[in-house]
Amino acid sequence: MKQWYEELFENYAMKYDNEVYVHGTIGECDFFEKEIGYNKSARILDIGCGTGRHSIELAKRGYNVVGIDQSESLLKRAKEKTSEQKVQVDFQKQDARDLPFLHEFNLVIMICEGAFSLMETDEMNFQILKNAANALLPKGKLILTTLNGLFPLFHSVKDFFDSKTKEGNAKCDVLSFDLMTFREHNTVYIEDDLGNKKELQCNVRYYVPSEITWLLKTMNFKTVDIYGAKLGAFSRNDKLSTGDFEMLVIAER
Repeated sequence: MKQWYEELFENYAMKYDNEVYVHGTIGECDFFEKEIGYNKSARILDIGCGTGRHSIELAKRGYNVVGIDQSESLLKRAKEKTSEQKVQVDFQKQDARDLPFLHEFNLVIMICEGAFSLMETDEMNFQILKNAANALLPKGKLILTTLNGLFPLFHSVKDFFDSKTKEGNAKCDVLSFDLMTFREHNTVYIEDDLGNKKELQCNVRYYVPSEITWLLKTMNFKTVDIYGAKLGAFSRNDKLSTGDFEMLVIAER
């Protein structure tokens, strides 16, 4: 039986590129470049690359990028875009829970819940973090965004989704948040690229800063810095608050 995240991204590539959360690519890539000191010889791994928005933008800027995703539909669109825009990216169908990379990349990015935090168990999410860490070279850097566990304690997640959803986007409803597991359970309604309507039961994990810090420190990251994640405007100046729906995490070996 397919998990909800496998069903969601099946035949959803065109719709995916219209979702609100994919429109911060340029500013986010500006931040990645700054974080690696504009080193064009850096190798970059994009985990959960989707239709390749970050991978393609970074390749345009002269970086060597590998983009991985488990959705054939999203990868097909990513490859079409590289062809249209005449850039080179190594897109691969891979499961983030079982990656083959070992000490190969200067930077690993997992943005907008690229695999991490979508898994159905904490052990699977932990394995994804470990695989991302293993892919890094010594002194490599991991940059990810994940759902901020402080947000649902102070705000309605449903109100947040309702305020961000545009006509034609995935719509979220019937939402509950479990304080014991920090998991949000919701129903998502989508219409895919082929016009099929789907109702999906989703389950995602929120993390609190101390938890993420501890997990990454167990993987021998020397520094773990956490900030608020502003769409398209990542910055080390944004102190994390309870009003940030996502956290920006920067961990360095």
